[in-house]
Amino acid sequence: MEPDRHHPARRRLLTGAAALAAATALAPLTTATARATPSGTAGYPPVHWTPASTSNYTAANRPTQYSIECVVVHVTQETYADTIKLFQDPGHKAAAHYVVRSADGYIGQCVREKDVAWHAGNWDYNTRSIGIEHEGWVDDPTWFTDALYEQSALLTAAICDRFKIPKDRAHIIGHVEVPGADHTDPGQFWDWAHYMELVTAAR
Repeated sequence: MEPDRHHPARRRLLTGAAALAAATALAPLTTATARATPSGTAGYPPVHWTPASTSNYTAANRPTQYSIECVVVHVTQETYADTIKLFQDPGHKAAAHYVVRSADGYIGQCVREKDVAWHAGNWDYNTRSIGIEHEGWVDDPTWFTDALYEQSALLTAAICDRFKIPKDRAHIIGHVEVPGADHTDPGQFWDWAHYMELVTAAR
């Protein structure tokens, strides 16, 4: 079982190389990366299996082993492509269950929901939450596109339906709201009112 501990920050400033990586990430999917939504997950938007290194999460049997009670919203401070690379790096020691791309709302699933992703910086919250990263920077709202909000809200709504999580701000929280968190995401420009409207309207 992975103990609660500080990990090196995975965030860094946007560079020209990172911008190039973002453009590359928009290339068409191959059949190797695309997958249909698995059975038993009705209502989920299309997600694509993009596995994190097994060194970056704890294998588990949730919700039998740990109940799943909340969703934690993150912002990457990286491009989508660089976030995936970090999650696949066995030395990184962090990963979220999902990453949502800014330009088109494409969703990569990096950790299965039954497993404990190391995303919240708090072991108790890790065990009972689903972590969703959103491509962008907390100080630049242009990354928070309609497509990103819409696809993420569909995902969050489906997770809440599957695990009977109330669709409210007590159970859908930002990383900044996790006790002991040293991150500020999703930041002041994340439109919580709009996001929650989309979550509660999802069918």
